[in-house]
Amino acid sequence: MTLPALRTRVDPWLFAVPAGVLLAGIVSWLIDWRLGVDSAVYRSGALALLHGEPLYDAMSLSAEPPWARLPFTYPPTAALLFVPLTLFPTQVSWGLLGAASVLGMALVIWICVRALPRRPSWLTPGKATLVLSVLLLGIEPVWRTLFLGQINLILLALVVVDVLMLRGSRYSGVLTGVAAAVKLTPLIFIPHLWLTGRRADAVRALGTFLVLQGLVFLLIPHDFTRFWGHAVTDPARTGPIYWAGNQSLNGLVLRLTDLAPWSLTVALAIGALLAVPVALVVRRFHLRGDAVAALLVTAFYGLLISPVSWSHHWVWVVPLIVYLLSRLPEPLPEGAARLRALAGLGAVVAVFASCILLIMRNGKGLELRWTPVEFVIGSAYLLVPAVAAGFVLVRMGKLR
Repeated sequence: MTLPALRTRVDPWLFAVPAGVLLAGIVSWLIDWRLGVDSAVYRSGALALLHGEPLYDAMSLSAEPPWARLPFTYPPTAALLFVPLTLFPTQVSWGLLGAASVLGMALVIWICVRALPRRPSWLTPGKATLVLSVLLLGIEPVWRTLFLGQINLILLALVVVDVLMLRGSRYSGVLTGVAAAVKLTPLIFIPHLWLTGRRADAVRALGTFLVLQGLVFLLIPHDFTRFWGHAVTDPARTGPIYWAGNQSLNGLVLRLTDLAPWSLTVALAIGALLAVPVALVVRRFHLRGDAVAALLVTAFYGLLISPVSWSHHWVWVVPLIVYLLSRLPEPLPEGAARLRALAGLGAVVAVFASCILLIMRNGKGLELRWTPVEFVIGSAYLLVPAVAAGFVLVRMGKLR
């Protein structure tokens, strides 16, 4: 799939939700409604950069409103890329970011449907994009991203466009490098490009990331040095990462070991052990022509091994649901066979739409006193890729 494939009819109703989000931002500005904690921090980081205020010397920035006094935890390159937000009031910036996020999710759905190697006849790009763009607002990673004013859906769109659409383009890899410059976690997709034979794209992605770092070093060397020398590993800037909302291996090990100082080492060791089988599975899906599945394996592996994967980072469930829909048989069988066919999709939707993590005992160290049952339920997001990996490995074994 190449860039010209974007030339297609767009249903005007697709813009209804983004328009509503933007309108909500304008109204919240007019009535001084507190909306978009994280987007307020993004905007304040950009203002700090423009005004020469250090980004990481204090635990908050002067431009932050009283209801969003949080540390700037992102790379200094992110502050540079957030500069357009400074043109608008805080809540309007939230509305613009939210509208772009919803459109980005719609684009992800459209691209993934088009890239699927096979799909039921009813799963058409136009209809799926319109319907799923509304229905998937109900899953927790999506609505929390929008509510907080997070950037996750936009980063998701950048990576999906780069990996699934721009293959063969002279610009392929650039968007992945830009995404990694905003949040470091998309760096995982550079080895993905390399593994799938796109070595020039991987080099281009890494080059884009490094060029942006070099530009920031020239503009604000103090912030560059402060981030890479201290802030990037400062736990005080991210908050208690043992919270239930941190659905990464590191968060799980911290909870299980009562904050043992060697928890991160154990989590990284588990991640290292998983790296080889993950690479083999990614390569296997790629050789079978299933680029969406290969990308999902890398994405969920990245969520597992990242030291912090807050629940709203799990927006990769959007293309996962699209992929699971494509695996449904046509026509659907009747009775118990239909229930079995829908089981996987239903389980994933139930986990991410249930808001289960929000109703768990959490905060003030309560996660450290969970019962065994609570540990299982409180690791629901982590269980999704674990169970999926089991099914994939069993299926691959049967295909040999």
